[in-house]
Amino acid sequence: MKSIIFQYSRQSCCLLLSLICTGNAYGQSEVLKWKDGKTAAISITYDGGTKNQFRVALPIMNEMGLPATFYIVTGDITGAQYRGEFIGRDVAEIVEESKTVKTNLQNLFERAAAVRYLQSSDARLYHTRAGDLFELGKADDACREIDRAFAAFSKGVLKMDLPGNIFDNPDVDISWDEIKQIATAGHEFGSHSVTHPQLGIYDFPNMRYEIEKSREEIVKHLGESHTFSAEIPHGIENPRVMEFAGRFHEALRNRMPARYLEEINRWSRMTPSESGMQYIQWQRGPKSSTSLKAMNAWVDTCLAYENVWLVLTFHGVDGIGYEPKSSAELREFFSYIKSFENRIWIATFRDVVKYIRQRDASSVTQIMESSEREDMRPGKKIVVGLKHNLDKDKYNYPLTLKSYMPQGWNEVSITQGGITLPYKKSSDKIGSYVIYNALPNKELITIEPKAVL
Repeated sequence: MKSIIFQYSRQSCCLLLSLICTGNAYGQSEVLKWKDGKTAAISITYDGGTKNQFRVALPIMNEMGLPATFYIVTGDITGAQYRGEFIGRDVAEIVEESKTVKTNLQNLFERAAAVRYLQSSDARLYHTRAGDLFELGKADDACREIDRAFAAFSKGVLKMDLPGNIFDNPDVDISWDEIKQIATAGHEFGSHSVTHPQLGIYDFPNMRYEIEKSREEIVKHLGESHTFSAEIPHGIENPRVMEFAGRFHEALRNRMPARYLEEINRWSRMTPSESGMQYIQWQRGPKSSTSLKAMNAWVDTCLAYENVWLVLTFHGVDGIGYEPKSSAELREFFSYIKSFENRIWIATFRDVVKYIRQRDASSVTQIMESSEREDMRPGKKIVVGLKHNLDKDKYNYPLTLKSYMPQGWNEVSITQGGITLPYKKSSDKIGSYVIYNALPNKELITIEPKAVL
């Protein structure tokens, strides 16, 4: 982040500010690391959209005033336009070919996509295992897993339990109208694909369908603001998929490389203490066996440093979904997080991404100029400019500024574009300062002492 101090001329008044002026630091403004000057950030996210995320976990979060981010498999939502669909050759043709031609790196992606359309849940398990192997760098093993799937299908030993290639998770039971109401209340939604495949082993046409159509579905029902972030299924970090999905979304929870950000995924044993980066996105995925003590320790770690953004990933709740946590555990854990709300910024994934990216790209200008106060006496005021060079339509989140004031300024008025901004006043060894939130790339911010009547 850059801070700029410049010479300003107005009405024959020319003043050059320095950082230290007569023993006070007025003339110095900065964008704070976290919103409202807090110590850390936490984002609570959910994958898959299973029913108890909304029936059980969401009411607990609403009760405590905590925002959530839900990554939904759009094809599972009642009323979805786009469902599972294989893009390409007839699947029967691929089955016949597999009898004489082994799976290899040239045909793996097409076959791995096609195997999910054999009308068998068993076949989809082969697909998932192959994707896991491929993500671990075991491409040959992934090929063999797909061969096993086609061979089992041809021998008639697969369980044929999905007539019509239905992709409909029975653990998901929510409509777009219900989702829209939840989003209106301040929660974030994002794409988790159309049918939750292993996209690292999908060919391009089918990968495009899963990413593009899921986004289109969300735009149709919720608008562009809920396409800002996404999570590619299975937490993969495949570069080919990350690059393509990044064309449709500003941020991916899977992978979000930046020179100022250390990403520790939820499988990593690395700890925040091992990184000296400006920001650390520390992902943790609580499982059924994860103790409340361990979960609370993650929060304690956030408080021990000033650069940690804890991203929590939940799946199942109260027995429904992958690795479910009980509602009692969630209530106690969320209460623990809530108890530190004065120090921890609890926000959606989207809002934290916007804040840290805007802060990194921001510039702050500040001058002191003469003013005509309401009491008709000449005075002085601080004028602050706040800008960033990102897309102004997508990156429009308020940033928290800290501005030092001259000695003797006890009560002030802070305005931007005619709107009065609330602030908090404090002091440190440098001097007195105010903390306030302002919109970047908008009108100048004015700070002046309140008139004495």
